[in-house]
Amino acid sequence: MPAKRTPAHGSAGGPPARDPSPAAFTLIELLVVVAIIALLASLLLPALARAQGSARRSACVSNERQLGLAWMMYLADHADRFPDRRDLKQSLPGGYMPWTTWPKSDPRAGWAAVVLGNGVPEGRVWACPAMASGPLATAPQAHQIGGTGTAAAPVVSYWMWRFDRSDDPVPLDGFWGKTVPEAVDQLREADNPTAGRPSGPTEVELVVDPYFPGTIAAVPEALRGWSAHLGGRNRLMLDGHVEHFKDRRTR
Repeated sequence: MPAKRTPAHGSAGGPPARDPSPAAFTLIELLVVVAIIALLASLLLPALARAQGSARRSACVSNERQLGLAWMMYLADHADRFPDRRDLKQSLPGGYMPWTTWPKSDPRAGWAAVVLGNGVPEGRVWACPAMASGPLATAPQAHQIGGTGTAAAPVVSYWMWRFDRSDDPVPLDGFWGKTVPEAVDQLREADNPTAGRPSGPTEVELVVDPYFPGTIAAVPEALRGWSAHLGGRNRLMLDGHVEHFKDRRTR
């Protein structure tokens, strides 16, 4: 009578027992996985950065449109005339032009947040979201408290070039106390080298993101070429429309 055979592994009649330890990656396989991850990251990160930049630019456009509406309402209530608050250029926290480099005037618009306090109740509208990080986040030229420094006062990170000085009398290229037609006509007469000779309100900048041209030697090295948005800036024009202006002097 033949002898019974006993299975070499496992219990009688059951399947063979498996080795409980999993197979390990070889060094080559591990290097291939790392290379694939690095390749995917190099492809995805720039796209994510562009998408984030586009979202911030859109949010900034929305902010400037709200500021444009607030200015239109103010002008309608004040005989189409801008305020003359040159006093605020000196009295707001930090004073006038708390820097010795470029720009040579103070285009910060903290004063506007005081004037339009009722028309723009949300403080975040005054701050460009793209300036929350990077060199511009701490640049004194790019931020001003729009009030007396209380917790409720918004931080303003937009510029208004035509209200950048407190000269007396108001220069031709300044808008303090002027109507919109007067502002445009006198700006044309001034033939400002930056603003040129605009044909109408559609060509006149009212509110703009801070920017620091790389071609100007007086711009601090840490800020040279930087702007809030890649390759240019958003700007609210005097007729109320907002556009993105490409500037080759910025990175």
